[in-house]
Amino acid sequence: MSDGKHSAPGSPGRQGMVRVWLRDLGLGARFALGGGREGWTRTLLTGVGVGLGVALLLVTSAIPSAMGARDDRGSARDTATAPTAGRAGPDTVLTARADQTYRSYGVDGLLVQPEGADPALPPGLKKYPGPGELAVSPALDKLMKTTEGKLLRERLDGEIVSTIGDSGLVGPGDLYFYEGSDQLAAVADGAVESPYVKRITGFDNSYESESLDPVLALLVVLVFVALLMPVAVFIAAAVRFGGDRRDRRLAALRLVGADGRMVRRIAAGEALAGSLIGLALGTGFFLAVRQLAPVFSMYQRSVFPADLDPTPWLVALVALTVPAAAVAVTLFALRGMVIEPLGVVRTATPGRRRIWWRLLLPVAGIGLLAPMIGRGNDGGAFNQWQVSGGVVLLLVGVTALLPWILERVVGGLGGRGSVSCQLAVRRLQVTSGSAARLVNGIAVAVAGAIALQMMFAGTSGQYTEETGQDPSRAALSVLSRSSSPERLDVLAKGLAATEGVTGVLALTSVSAARAAEVETADVSLEIGSCSALSELAVLPSCKDGDVFVLAPAPGAEVNRDSSAAAGEKLFTGNVWGRTDGPPPVPWTVPAGAKTVAPRKDPVGGLRTGLLVTPAAAPKGLGSNAYAQVYVKLDPKVPDALELARNSAYKAEPMAVAMTLQATATSGRFAGIRTGLFIGATCVLMLIGASLLVSQLEQLRDRKKLLAALVAFGTKRSTLSLSVLWQTALPIGLGIGLATVVGLALGAVLMRMAAMNVRIDWGSVAAMAGIGAGVAIVVTLLSLPPLLRLMRPDGLRTE
Repeated sequence: MSDGKHSAPGSPGRQGMVRVWLRDLGLGARFALGGGREGWTRTLLTGVGVGLGVALLLVTSAIPSAMGARDDRGSARDTATAPTAGRAGPDTVLTARADQTYRSYGVDGLLVQPEGADPALPPGLKKYPGPGELAVSPALDKLMKTTEGKLLRERLDGEIVSTIGDSGLVGPGDLYFYEGSDQLAAVADGAVESPYVKRITGFDNSYESESLDPVLALLVVLVFVALLMPVAVFIAAAVRFGGDRRDRRLAALRLVGADGRMVRRIAAGEALAGSLIGLALGTGFFLAVRQLAPVFSMYQRSVFPADLDPTPWLVALVALTVPAAAVAVTLFALRGMVIEPLGVVRTATPGRRRIWWRLLLPVAGIGLLAPMIGRGNDGGAFNQWQVSGGVVLLLVGVTALLPWILERVVGGLGGRGSVSCQLAVRRLQVTSGSAARLVNGIAVAVAGAIALQMMFAGTSGQYTEETGQDPSRAALSVLSRSSSPERLDVLAKGLAATEGVTGVLALTSVSAARAAEVETADVSLEIGSCSALSELAVLPSCKDGDVFVLAPAPGAEVNRDSSAAAGEKLFTGNVWGRTDGPPPVPWTVPAGAKTVAPRKDPVGGLRTGLLVTPAAAPKGLGSNAYAQVYVKLDPKVPDALELARNSAYKAEPMAVAMTLQATATSGRFAGIRTGLFIGATCVLMLIGASLLVSQLEQLRDRKKLLAALVAFGTKRSTLSLSVLWQTALPIGLGIGLATVVGLALGAVLMRMAAMNVRIDWGSVAAMAGIGAGVAIVVTLLSLPPLLRLMRPDGLRTE
């Protein structure tokens, strides 16, 4: 029967063909939806498999809008570019940053002191807290009420009088607070240019972030491609559920008069119906995840439900691509099958697969990536479409090569091994394509993960730098924003009395100049005890009343303006040309000042100028002095670091407590890596769920065969082991192929970033192990349904 016979009489050929397609697709949809319990089960499994992938695609398409919404709310409450005022007014408010670190949490906050009757309010706040009172985010309030947040509550011990609304939070898991203060006016002292206290009339941060450098932009593209490819593979596999039963239906249609093209269109209609149901289920899954979004927080990244708002054109793309892909995949799968009235040729051993076109895919992928080798950060931006195309071709090459490799391996095994192994091998020989589809998604995910792991390991050196800090000399550096010796003494004594603190060294830095009229202070005076000064220089001997001149560091350029000599007259205090403070105070460097060699302080800096003990210090420190306290901790005392931070905050809320660490990682690089971990977690959940659905569908399809084997005396343990073998062989081959492709892709990408190729075999083994672990866990979860399918009632038929 030719396709022309289906055209309506008198209709043009093209219109007739469209009608034929629509009719046959509709007939296939009727088979999918009206095939009784078996048909509905098969269609529902297809819909669930497709729906899981669609849900993840929708979540991914919503990520840009979610991140944009978070950034907008963060900017709306910031004071970086907020409008300022020169004097107190009805709408002015004094603010100072009070960001905290608590264990692994970042807790941001702002000290506030409204000055007028109608002060500018940040988003999410209806009224400022009074002195000693707190307005906190719901997540911070919840944390401080738990045992884990007990020490944080001791630090932020003010009365909680209000909760910050959603408009003032970057996400539901945001840890943020406003603390009322009555000390900011004294610190500001009318100087709105103070870097510590700002007098503002509104909240705003209009700074535009710098664009990503080429290597980081490349990493972002790779993360999206590597995470979305397994999703696409799973969707393609899901639309082919129920293959054996479909073949029998197609043969029956041929028996009643349908031709080969018609049955293929009907099969495509069944897949189309399943994909449309998958779109509906995927939308439902997405809406459910959207409502549950506030519950999930990873690495302090969380979003409100309204933030997950996919871009309309991306939603339209998903809605059109998934059904079209379902039809295309089905027609492609049937291209080599001969459907006859008495059966489908695929039930016999299929013809041997060809490899030449399968090798073209990875070769073409490398061909797209090769021209960009060696660019790095200095070679200009990478073509994102070219990079995406090359990576996609390489990863698709895994799905194309795996069936060929599996066919060759199981074809040569013959009748070797135990009975369970022989059963598994025979099954794989007949349905190697289905077995390969089952693990294709895992193989693609592992290949992408290995390549990304190599890239992150190779680029981490570029975005991780030595800070020069020495944690062995001090665990904590507390920078006090107050120049008051009395307040510094309170801070130092409070820290010294803290449990777990073994040493406290306090230094005050004062600016000095050679003339009272200067606009810039050139000479720095470091005032502290002999123990504290010994952290800055190599002192031969020291007693209170001594003064030391720091010699230039070896290799450093000698700057006369930044040094001083014994007997020289200097001015300290208000040396910045200000007219609203006391005049500079003259001070003479003692004649007996010795010259000493500088050494790096615990933070890694080299000081210049003078080292002065308290008895010899000048009397005029001015308002531009600042203090730095180095704190040593006992590692044996639990929570010594948090206790020290608590003491620093209680003594000086505006003090900055910095934990010393030898290395620091770029925030953007760390953010991209965090995004990868979050995305990989979602993809692994999808892989596990989809793989379980696929496994259950295949077992359900073989229910009668399993029940018959048990009825003929086959042990249940033998059949269970055969199922494990059927998973283990494809998984092993898939992981091996994924490792090879992942290493090749990673090597090319590293050369594109102008890095030497290095392989961390431990990470490669971990990625492969995770992929294999997911498959093994899913297989074990499918064993209980397998045992139920072996019951004698599985032989019943209608």
